[in-house]
Amino acid sequence: MTALFLIAAACALVYLPMSPKPASGLRSVLKTLSVAILALIAARQGAPLLLTTALALCAVGDALLSRDSDSTFMAGIGAFAAGHLAYIALFLSHPSSETALILDRPGFFWSLIILGIIAATLLAPRAGELKVPVLGYIPIILGMGLTVLAVPDIGPLRWALPAALAFIASDLILATEKFLLPPNHPSLRFTPYMVWIFYWGAQAGLLIAFL
Repeated sequence: MTALFLIAAACALVYLPMSPKPASGLRSVLKTLSVAILALIAARQGAPLLLTTALALCAVGDALLSRDSDSTFMAGIGAFAAGHLAYIALFLSHPSSETALILDRPGFFWSLIILGIIAATLLAPRAGELKVPVLGYIPIILGMGLTVLAVPDIGPLRWALPAALAFIASDLILATEKFLLPPNHPSLRFTPYMVWIFYWGAQAGLLIAFL
């Protein structure tokens, strides 16, 4: 496991400076392998099938989003939406989970609800032809953030909540750079790196939490 994890981390690290670069075969391979290897670790270590499925679907999403076109972007959103649904099922079906805990953390709960409303309000008039898939994706990613609140803050499971929040942060930054910021905005020099650090860190954290 350790060797495979180090290989995945190495792929993620090598990909990091490539994240703002134009699409290329090497870029796609590194991005995809960074998470596909995590899925392989989960499968080999007998992790919950839903964890392996979620990681594998996200790896497919990475392969699609690494290509710069609206069609692959939409397909990538679909793959990630399916991955998030697998994570939701994992969070709710884990033996230690308690749905009552979701409302026991009102700060997180209502912050996510408000965040979803704000995101939908800002993105709806700016997403163009991608409006429907983008707006459909928002409740799914926030659903992952809400259902992870059912996972107790004990042992390795304590990594689940910060990992899920990092995943949400990654998606929000990605949506901001694609739909809200003008093409030459100075923030775009940094956002691709932030997206990747939060995203891969989230996937690694969820693997550690549920392995």
